[in-house]
Amino acid sequence: MLEIIQDYWLTFLIGQYPNGPLGGLAMTLIVAVLSILMSFPIAIGLAVARSSTWRWLRLASACVVNFVRGIPLLMLIFWCYFVIPIMTGYAVSGFWTLVCALTIYEASYLSEVIRAGIASIPKGQTEAARSLGGSYMLTVRSVVLPQALFNVLPGITSQFISTIKETSLGYVIAVNELTFAANQINNQLLTQPLQVFTILAVIYFLLCFLLSRGLSAIETSIRRKRGLL
Repeated sequence: MLEIIQDYWLTFLIGQYPNGPLGGLAMTLIVAVLSILMSFPIAIGLAVARSSTWRWLRLASACVVNFVRGIPLLMLIFWCYFVIPIMTGYAVSGFWTLVCALTIYEASYLSEVIRAGIASIPKGQTEAARSLGGSYMLTVRSVVLPQALFNVLPGITSQFISTIKETSLGYVIAVNELTFAANQINNQLLTQPLQVFTILAVIYFLLCFLLSRGLSAIETSIRRKRGLL
């Protein structure tokens, strides 16, 4: 196992770069960060829509969220892989297909986390803001959302860590992320799949563990600054 790490550690980290496309752990992080950044505003919009006083808006957003949450991520990846080129008329790379699929998927799950945070805000605060002349959107933006997002920080960080692991499904459409890189190494060695995929599991564990600790430290720092610790 140590020999595999010594010979292929660069492939695990950056794929074939600079002699080929960037991949491995670097690609996994890029896909995960892009997906979270793109899904976050969509998730906020869906959460606000699901908490809206307009019934038609609540129903429409609920249909979107429940549909996406009710199908496997792998199926959504395949749909994006075949549907996006048909809709746009352009060939779309596996990288952007995976980012689009993860964005849609994570937005639906994050929206439920944020909606729970919105529901936890006492109605008296909303009513007080409205009585002072604030519009509905101003109240949501300035009073409700800042508190709601703070209340659900643990859920948001957990979803980010989950996204890291979900990028591994990109190997089915040949996205050169960490699992795909490990599979390439295994195809070269042929006789050591247990060792290769054990190394892969350890990398995922260490990455998620370190991210979890780092995000927990940030959350603790924020709580301390707000005088909650």
